Amino acid sequence: MDSKKIARLVRDYLILTAACFIFGICWECFMIPNGMSAGGMMGLCTVIQYATGGVIPAQYTYFSINACLIIVAVIAMGIGFGFKTIYCIIMSSLAMSILSGTTILHCVPGEFFYVQEKVLIPVIAGFFEAVGIGLTLRYGGSTGGTDIIAIMVNKYWPISLSTVFLFTDLVVCSLLLFLPDKVFSDMCYGIEELVTFSLLIDMVVGGKKSSYQLLVFSEHYSKIADHIINVMERGATVLKAQGWYTKHEKNVLLLLVSRNELPEVTKVIKAIDPKAFMSVSSTNNVYGEGFEEMKTGLPSIKKTGKEDLQK
Repeated sequence: MDSKKIARLVRDYLILTAACFIFGICWECFMIPNGMSAGGMMGLCTVIQYATGGVIPAQYTYFSINACLIIVAVIAMGIGFGFKTIYCIIMSSLAMSILSGTTILHCVPGEFFYVQEKVLIPVIAGFFEAVGIGLTLRYGGSTGGTDIIAIMVNKYWPISLSTVFLFTDLVVCSLLLFLPDKVFSDMCYGIEELVTFSLLIDMVVGGKKSSYQLLVFSEHYSKIADHIINVMERGATVLKAQGWYTKHEKNVLLLLVSRNELPEVTKVIKAIDPKAFMSVSSTNNVYGEGFEEMKTGLPSIKKTGKEDLQK
């Protein structure tokens, strides 16, 4: 293993470690000290903690249940994903144990992070959970529980992570109503947290994968296309168009670039043709070489053969 791979591996695990502590802050510093719950595996674990009067802490239940799910992660995602999942589960459990005793970081009266407006606590917690889980998924790990379900579904079908999380979390969140000392407003706090989480998770996981589609109208389209292909090593498509006012035929460039490439593209276009007209649209999914792998839930023709698909 060369030095670059080692440095990349060390970076990944440092980020995963930080992500586990961020995930732990959501629960041990904001949700649990205020008697709140939400969705996911930790939501289920907090319900068990509240139901037992704190005899069974959430972090212990979290570790025990996820130990059984490790086998599923290894089978579905490979040994690399499984090992990082094991690391994240252990580190998350350790982080929550540390944070549960660090009362100075708890959102309770008398402490620095106390938030008087109770309705804001789930919003803050949802932000921390989205960042924590989003980073673990982005760097090849998982904090377990519904994360494993979401990442497996997202691998084979074009369903967003937020959709999977929202569906499973609503089911878990409703379990809070079965506790005698909880009321409907307590469930509403949980829904508030998971909605905040669902709105942010795709943004954190997507990161640089977010893409843009550009339509460039310029008389110097050939120079722009040559730069895109030769310098940026991206594809460029020329579309035949006709201006309806002048009835003149023109060539329009169709470009697909990632978020971090957009500033360079716009800078190049402006430098080559300051009078160029450009339309920029964000795209949710771009499949193909250089972007994401197409997810259909069907095996590829290479693996099954054309005859099998025809059956």
